[in-house]
Amino acid sequence: MDLILDDTYYMKKALQEAEVAFENGEVPIGAVVVVQGRIIARAHNQTEKLNDVTAHAEMLAITAASNFLGGKYLYDCTLYVTLEPCQMCAGALYWSQIPKIVYGAPDPQRGYSVGGGNLHPKTKVTSGVLEKEANTIIKRFFIQRRNLN
Repeated sequence: MDLILDDTYYMKKALQEAEVAFENGEVPIGAVVVVQGRIIARAHNQTEKLNDVTAHAEMLAITAASNFLGGKYLYDCTLYVTLEPCQMCAGALYWSQIPKIVYGAPDPQRGYSVGGGNLHPKTKVTSGVLEKEANTIIKRFFIQRRNLN
């Protein structure tokens, strides 16, 4: 059986990163950056660990991918992220000029699309890839968090 490297495959990798965040007590959002079928960056939220409100999965993935590529632009790359990026992350993605973003679940409260954020005009967006799984881990996290408090 051949391995199919499609949006679902890479979103599963982002969900694995979200699980790491969950295990570390972080809001479970994960991201991977792919170029030519190869994952060049993996990240998950680390705002608690780093005591940094900007340490979102997307921001950390952008930095890691830029370091790997040796430049600030993420041409030919695709970002897979489990939750719709917020306005801050959308701004960073805009400046990275990333051509494609794939996300799992929409964020109706803080997502860039409801918050007035913009992506680069050439960026293509695909949403809803493994949306159920992405929503489930977020809900599981906040249910657990409420039960601990």
